[in-house]
Amino acid sequence: MTLSDDGYSGTSFERPGFQEMLEAVESGKVSTVIVKDLSRFGRNTAMTGMYINITFAKHEVRFIAINDNFDTIDPNSVDNDFAGIKNWFNEFYARDTSRKIRAVNKAKGERGEPLTVHAPYGYQKDPENKKRWLVDEKAAQVVKRIFALCMEGRGPMQIAKLLTAERVLNPTAYKRRQGVATPTPETADPCYWGTGTVVAILERREYTGCTVNFKTYTISIWDKKQRDNPAEKQAVFYGTHPAIIDPEVFDKVQVIRQQRHRRTKTGKSSLFSGLVYCADCGAKMRYCTTSYFEKRQDHFVCANYRSNTGSCSAHFIRAVVLEELVWMHMEAVISYVTRYEAHFRAVMEERLKLSTDEAVKVRRKKLAQDEKRLDELDRLFLRLYEDNVAGRISDERYAMMSGAYEDEQAKLKEETQALQREIQAQEQQLDDLGQFIQRAKRYTDLKELTPYALRELVKAIYIEAPDKSSGHRRQNIRIAYDLIGFIPLEALTKEETA
Repeated sequence: MTLSDDGYSGTSFERPGFQEMLEAVESGKVSTVIVKDLSRFGRNTAMTGMYINITFAKHEVRFIAINDNFDTIDPNSVDNDFAGIKNWFNEFYARDTSRKIRAVNKAKGERGEPLTVHAPYGYQKDPENKKRWLVDEKAAQVVKRIFALCMEGRGPMQIAKLLTAERVLNPTAYKRRQGVATPTPETADPCYWGTGTVVAILERREYTGCTVNFKTYTISIWDKKQRDNPAEKQAVFYGTHPAIIDPEVFDKVQVIRQQRHRRTKTGKSSLFSGLVYCADCGAKMRYCTTSYFEKRQDHFVCANYRSNTGSCSAHFIRAVVLEELVWMHMEAVISYVTRYEAHFRAVMEERLKLSTDEAVKVRRKKLAQDEKRLDELDRLFLRLYEDNVAGRISDERYAMMSGAYEDEQAKLKEETQALQREIQAQEQQLDDLGQFIQRAKRYTDLKELTPYALRELVKAIYIEAPDKSSGHRRQNIRIAYDLIGFIPLEALTKEETA
């Protein structure tokens, strides 16, 4: 029996050939094992010694390493005495090689070079520069569609079933048809999409045009299992290749992915799933439907309401009414933003208590002054210490002055940190407001409510308890828009007509 493990590292004993040999040994089919040298048998001192001295001895198997003159038939051989030392050197060589490879990969990763061997689905390597990725337009259209479907409220399983039904080649099959090698084996059905494949695409930040390195790590050369690295330990380099997905869409999809949408037994779904909440108790509103319902009978009801036995009242709204109210509000907001952008911005800045650019400049100027004073205090501390050592000022005077400097320094540090937080918060809010305005203006020509527009503009919808004081049922809703929250639409329209 001749077995080999070409292409496998000697640090692992999970090699196919090795495992087949071990199975034959344990079943009593082997009397002698011959290897070229000890390093080809294994590069782990403890495991190599265990197999040679315990496993093989137990099954009365003779072991020979030709180049190392090692033969267990002669336990008194001097060469056998040195086997343990040779095994240690073999392990040291593997560790040293691994250390060098890790150092090279760390340097490459910190320079922003992609560490992944294979370009993600949707990209292809540049023939003239293997470190660069180019957009594969055909695959990129599928990636865009997957994100669009998620934005419309479809879950990974629904998206996977849809792509399978439409006979779209999955990433592995597609790449192999393009002549690109992949580590993943091809499925029996080349058009079968698994939920995991869709999730991996939806969570891959590289589609926004950035390179993400150090996403996984291994514990040691003996344990090859890839473990996820925390986000703070990953290195992200922006603008390294063309983007397929806008960063705003990617971030919105991650928020949607965190929501859990329960599918009804009928298979029906609502474009509002995961967005509707009770205005009183804050619980999610459940989407209720049956196979016998007409569309106008589908409705949402507070999850904490249980026929007057729950902790909340019957917050109830029909899905068609909700769609009409939301569309009316969104249409009015989009129209107002488009026609009166400057006034809308001014009103929202006041409502969000945002500072003007001039106020931010004042904070920046104050921050610069504080940082300059901190540097000056460091120099004063040093000079004061030197004067004390030289005897130019007494210890009592030194203690008093240094204490005053320390108190001032502590206050300045707190003030600079507070200023930095305020400036960052203001700039982020101003940026968020600008982003929302740009999103709204993209839908100027929108004629009806679409799932994509809803998910891009709206963060949450709150349903108030119905008001029946006038003898008629009046239903009010409040819409929290993404990035900016609630919009005082009534106040805006009153000013418009005034």
